[in-house]
Parts: sequence; C-alpha cells; structure tokens
Amino acid sequence: MKVLFVASGNHGKISPVVKAQGDSLAKVGIEVDYFLIKGKGIKGYLGQILPLRRYWKNGNYDVAHAHFSFSSYVASLARVKPLVVSLMGSDLKATPWNKKMIRFFSKVFRWREIIVKSNDMAADLPMEVHVIPNGVDTELFVPMEKQLCQQKLGWKEGAKHILFPANPNRTEKDFPLAQGAVSLLGNDVQLHVYENVEHNDTVYFYNAADAVLLTSKWEGSPNVIKEAMACNRPIVSTNVGDVKERVEGVDGCFVAETREPQEIVGLLQKALAFEGKNCGREKLINDGLDCMTVAKELKHIYKRVSCM
Repeated sequence: MKVLFVASGNHGKISPVVKAQGDSLAKVGIEVDYFLIKGKGIKGYLGQILPLRRYWKNGNYDVAHAHFSFSSYVASLARVKPLVVSLMGSDLKATPWNKKMIRFFSKVFRWREIIVKSNDMAADLPMEVHVIPNGVDTELFVPMEKQLCQQKLGWKEGAKHILFPANPNRTEKDFPLAQGAVSLLGNDVQLHVYENVEHNDTVYFYNAADAVLLTSKWEGSPNVIKEAMACNRPIVSTNVGDVKERVEGVDGCFVAETREPQEIVGLLQKALAFEGKNCGREKLINDGLDCMTVAKELKHIYKRVSCM
C-alpha cells in the first residue's frame, strides 16, 4: 500500500512528529511519500493546490493522509481522495472559526476518516472521529543516566534543572508562565528550552532534566509529555489535551488545575523532590502509545478506506 502524507514544510522540513509516524508506518509495510506545503499564508497554501493535484495523479497512491487542518483544506481542494485527516490540537482549539471550517470541509469534501489526538478534541467536534494519539519511538526515547546527560549538555553541576520542551516563541505554549513559576524557585533552579535541537538529540534533554514543565494554554495529545514519560522523567503540566489521562497513576507526575504560578511552583517543588520509581514508560507502553502499535492501527484505517 502506498500513502501520501500532506503536511506543512514551512520550516524547511517536515514536523518531527509527522516524520516519525511515517517512519513507523514503513516498518509495518506501508510505503509513505511526502508532499510538503511550503507556501505561507492563505495565498501560499492556495498556490499548492495544483502542484499537489499533479503530484497525486502521478504517484499512484492508495490513500492520502493530511496532517493539520490547513493541509487538509489544500488536499480537499486538490480533489485528493480517499483522504484521511489528522487534526493535531491547535488547528482545532485556537478559534471557533477553525471548528466551523473543519466541519464545512469534512462534509463538503467527504473526508473518509478524521483522526484527533484526545477525547478532549473529540468532544469539540459533533461528528464521528477516531481518537488516536501520536505514538512515541520507545527505541529512541529511553531512560538514561541523568548526570551523564547533564554533563553532555554542559548544564551546571549541583543545580536543579527544569526543561520547557517547546518553542518559547509560540504564544499558546505560554513560556512567560513557565519563566514566572521557575523564577520563584530560587537561583539554584535553571530553566532550559530545546530550540533548534535535532529531534534525535532531545532525548538527552529529557534525561538531563530533574523535571519537565509544560504550561500550554491548549494541546491535543502533546508528544513531549509522552516522550518524557518514555524517559521516566517527573512532569508538571497544565491541564490540557489528554495530559491528565496520560500521567494518571504515575508517581512524580503532576497536573495543575489552574494556571496560577503559585500552584505550578508547588507542583514543581514536589517533582524536583521526587526520588521514587517513575513508571511513565511502563504506562505509556501499556496504553498502546508506542509508535509501532499506533502504526498498526493506522494501517488498518488505510486498508479500510482504500476499499470504500
């Protein structure tokens, strides 16, 4: 079976999450090709309709899988079908207008399957969807010796280190909230981000961290939380997406019920003091969120829609 992934390429390369999913599908016998949308703004995206149409016709594909809503709109207007659509979180959560556009395009262009990343996202769409979080490469993201990873990254010895695993310039990630909370912990606590770090190298950042902190305003099913779990790291997060479900019952992982800095500070103190056994990796695998299990589920969906 041959599947065409349609996704944004505006940062010069495909999203690591989307690429990881394509790589895992290749391991279960699905041939994956990529069409990257590199235009910016509405005009840029519309300019990709005809090139995508030609690419699709020449490729002899069985299924198209568009990631994020704007890529789905381009694929729909290019009359690419059968079309599977993955909504990732911000493309649904950001504004009410997004939801209206998704409902319109899915109905008019008859999207075959809609995949969302959490039950929270599913509740926002009055239509049939599949809840399939992105899987994690549990062969890449593994527990490692914290001190060795800190030395590799040149982090200050003797300090406590908190990782903010997101782009601090994205407003929905609310980096100022993270900064404000960490600033209340004292000078012996340092906050790190992994901007412009190769995806394969982020494993060292997770394992070097005494705690991983996510302060997003909204999410779908944040892979950074699942990657941190695969490394058995303590976690503090705002209550977004499926985070509470993912870390439920995992010692050393905490979800804030408010966005108040003082609550986050209190949870960070607990995470930094945690010295017990963290079973995040075990729960992640038991929940079927390793990338190979997710790939097999997607393969089943592709086979079904290609026969419809």
